[in-house]
Amino acid sequence: MGYLSENYEAYFATASELLTVEGMIEAADTLKSSVPKIEETGYDNWNGGTTIWTIYLRMEPSAYARLGANREALEEQIYNRLKQVLEQYTEDWFSVKIVPEVKPRPEWRQGANDISRVVRQNIFDGLRIDGVVWSGRLEEVEFLERLYDLTTLPSGDTRYSDAAGDIWQHRVNNPQDWDDDWIYGDARFNLLQGPSDLFLRFLCETVHPVVRPDRNEALKLVQQFNDQLRQEGWHLVEQEKIAGRPRFVGRRIQNSSVRSVSRARTVADALNAGWMQKEIERLENAVDRDPALAIGTAKELVETCCKSILSKRGVSVARNDDLPKLTKALAKELKLVPEGISDEAKGATTIRLILQNLSVMTQHLAELRGLYGSGHGRDGKHRGLEPRHARLAVGAAVAFIDFVTETYHQRYATKDE
Repeated sequence: MGYLSENYEAYFATASELLTVEGMIEAADTLKSSVPKIEETGYDNWNGGTTIWTIYLRMEPSAYARLGANREALEEQIYNRLKQVLEQYTEDWFSVKIVPEVKPRPEWRQGANDISRVVRQNIFDGLRIDGVVWSGRLEEVEFLERLYDLTTLPSGDTRYSDAAGDIWQHRVNNPQDWDDDWIYGDARFNLLQGPSDLFLRFLCETVHPVVRPDRNEALKLVQQFNDQLRQEGWHLVEQEKIAGRPRFVGRRIQNSSVRSVSRARTVADALNAGWMQKEIERLENAVDRDPALAIGTAKELVETCCKSILSKRGVSVARNDDLPKLTKALAKELKLVPEGISDEAKGATTIRLILQNLSVMTQHLAELRGLYGSGHGRDGKHRGLEPRHARLAVGAAVAFIDFVTETYHQRYATKDE
């Protein structure tokens, strides 16, 4: 069957045409996109001897996986048409097998969920620009020993047997030997290209309460880290508190909430509301870890948005005004339920209801916060809400602040600035 190896394109093209005419498009496409490999896989001595061949149709692993349970049916369809083509040339036996193509893939260890070198470099560049001391108030060896066993890492200085001695010599004994940011490019720690979990652990350690006890400084760094990490679906979130200060861990962002949080940040930027940014950071960290806190923060986010816009419009509010009062005042100031929509206009009633419900929604959000959110004591039988409920509250809050902010900018922003 050596002729098949030499002229397989003609036979495969004929089989593909047969499949196409008979409506077996997926089988035809599989045959076209595969890379064939023909091997002798057996011999039968009966009746003068018959050679057995296997035609391997090699496909990209992702394409192979997408075929799923349909592979066997496709193999049979392709086999039957190839048999019609080949039986006029040979009595040999053959089979068709669709298989994943195996070839070197140097990048395979860097999965789709890994953090790219570009993002890592941006984070380190930000630390350089701001002159941030990555080890905080700890000595560099002391800091790194919290993450690595330095006695197992090599020394670049022949006078020392391990990395601990090497680092001490060039950063403590002779600190001028290495730049302050030497760690970012040191191959032993491989922060730019190594495993994402180690990179995230390093970032979390730089803002650990022991390393950086100033809470505001740590939160500022976390926000800068998250601005970059979000691009790749990661963020640092608070896991617990140590002496009243947050300790962070790296987590994947839940896709269902990331768009809402991203939009909320845009709103905060548009209003130049720094306090909203802090609430958004707290909300983002709490959606999955502490749904009650996320619900409470969503309500506070709406309050802050209302107060910011009313302040820009010169409307005074009392300190103890609750959320319904604030949203009612904002709806009146921005004319969220306009009187100018004609009754004859198509959908006029629907438009009014949607606009009115935006205001009513915030009242329900306040009630939800009162029932399940943070800020209220609970008895031992109380059962909290789940992250999905928190994401509902966050989505509702962001829908409101997004609409009212866009309305404000469309009508008044230029006049107020």
